[in-house]
Amino acid sequence: MTEIRPAGPAGARAGTSTAERPHPTSSFTALTRTIQEAGYMRRRYGFYAARLSGAVVAVAGLVAGVVLLGDSWWQVALAAVAAVVFTQIAFLGHDAAHKQIFRSGRANDWASLVLADLFVGLSYGWWQRKHTRHHAKPNQVDADPDIDLPVLSFTPGDVEKRRSPLARWFLARQGWFFFPLLLLEGLDLHVSSVKRLAQPGPMQRRWVEALFLTVRLGGWLALVLTVMSPGKAAVFLAVQLGLFGLYMGASFAPNHKGMPLVPKDARIDFLRRQVLTSRNIRGGRWLDVVMGGLNHQVEHHLFPSMPSISLRRVAPIVREYCATHQIPYTQVSLARSYAIVVRHLNTVGLGDRDPFVCPMVAAYRV
Repeated sequence: MTEIRPAGPAGARAGTSTAERPHPTSSFTALTRTIQEAGYMRRRYGFYAARLSGAVVAVAGLVAGVVLLGDSWWQVALAAVAAVVFTQIAFLGHDAAHKQIFRSGRANDWASLVLADLFVGLSYGWWQRKHTRHHAKPNQVDADPDIDLPVLSFTPGDVEKRRSPLARWFLARQGWFFFPLLLLEGLDLHVSSVKRLAQPGPMQRRWVEALFLTVRLGGWLALVLTVMSPGKAAVFLAVQLGLFGLYMGASFAPNHKGMPLVPKDARIDFLRRQVLTSRNIRGGRWLDVVMGGLNHQVEHHLFPSMPSISLRRVAPIVREYCATHQIPYTQVSLARSYAIVVRHLNTVGLGDRDPFVCPMVAAYRV
């Protein structure tokens, strides 16, 4: 387990004087200017029009397929297709939530509501609340909800809280359980969405989300139970939810799991906070499609409103910029990232502490 810790002046990179170091804010401002002048922040309406149209056609095709196949075991194959379709639409909803599709924030919000709530069955309000906190402080202890989960432990502090023999046995092997547990992630996402609607406190468009989620979750369940016998319906839903959760989790997990943790009291400038805690996945354009652009996680965290189709073109610019400014930039293969995640979780579960004092954080602490 690695940890970014603020350090004293002795931790600064040798040969780099204070006068030579660019101010962190000016560093990111310069990078942003380069990206904007190259036109990479422009909306890509043609790209998203095709994807939005494809989402509508795909959902209509799924409904038609369920009806046409009827009470057949071929529905199991269609369940796997449904898992892929819903995950791809979730990626599109993620883009809209980050204001990547339209110039208007309101238009992006409504696109997210339709895509997430009505098409996939996930609460946009719940996702936005959770995901905004993650983007603000990725991998920061007690701040990033993505490393604060009820079953898995991502920090030594979490491990120390779980003292029962069964919990200790599980934590020592939690890395091996990670991917099987993702089969439950799809169901958990739906449950968390419904629970968020029931929670007190302010929530924009609560009743719109309630309506959309009822139509999506209730309508999908009613369709499946009407067309299929109870046994086939149960298998269909189990396969669809299981593969949906596995696909979603396997796409998001490589991005930060196993990267350095930021102590809860640490202060790091935005550029280095995002780069040091993020991991890119090496691959061709096919991987951009499979992972919805999440494989370019460094660039996405630096420029969250950039259309996902532009991230690949920006990556060489960011990589060169990081090399010039001596900022570690991480990029590995997909298989390697999964191995890192499993090993990291097992290492943390065993209670191993291996703090990584990052010289860049020491040199650029704010």
